[in-house]
Amino acid sequence: MRTSRVTSKGPWYPRGAHYATVAPVKKSFSILYVDTEVLAVDKPAGVLAVPDHWDPDVPVAKELLSKEFGRLLPVHRIDKDTTGVLLYARNERSHRLLNERFATRQVEKTYLAIVHGEPEAEAWEVELPLRADGDREHRTIVDLAKGKPAKTRFEVAERFRGFALVRALPETGRTHQIRVHLAASGLTIVADPLYGDGAPLKLSALKRRWKGDVYEERPLMARTALHAAGVVFQHPTSGAALKIEAPLPRDFSATLHQLRKLCAI
Repeated sequence: MRTSRVTSKGPWYPRGAHYATVAPVKKSFSILYVDTEVLAVDKPAGVLAVPDHWDPDVPVAKELLSKEFGRLLPVHRIDKDTTGVLLYARNERSHRLLNERFATRQVEKTYLAIVHGEPEAEAWEVELPLRADGDREHRTIVDLAKGKPAKTRFEVAERFRGFALVRALPETGRTHQIRVHLAASGLTIVADPLYGDGAPLKLSALKRRWKGDVYEERPLMARTALHAAGVVFQHPTSGAALKIEAPLPRDFSATLHQLRKLCAI
């Protein structure tokens, strides 16, 4: 089976595909893959995948991209402040086939998270049922009686003093699944306002003899440090295996650079 790989070297377009430049309306998108059936973009932070009733004024990727690519049908979602690979189907048939593959766990998803804490194991699994909108803060909660089945595999990619870079491989796609399963493991994602302390990570917190101005310091990471790094799935019509990857965003890379420099074990 032929595999198509998209890396940080730039967008990849299949032969004969139509490409249109997305106008920079509040947010810009890198197009990772496009053909007549599928569109994959590198979603920036601060953008919703689809509209919701909680953030009516936040830009929505589906609406912005539809202006250039026509009707788009979501096959999965990533949180507003999560960056990385976001897929849309471009017609009903591809939408149905991709939905079936997501539902039957035929899609491999890889996320990267920078977490507070030091994992006890190099790899572990969390299989705890989850119920969305389970408390007054509209968080997803672990609910053994009424929750939906959820499973995530985790691997430690790098270790630092007080932090870790964790690779998350979700086998299901529940709302906030990775964030909740990490919290259940005693780890919270940096700057996560719902399941962590929400505090931005600053250089002054890492560097012992930092001499900057605390009032003007800009955070290294000011949003939930979660990145949808890659997805592997079968193309809905050709059956070819597609591997689509999104490069790390600037804030994520800068944070890792400082952790490697100042918090190396």
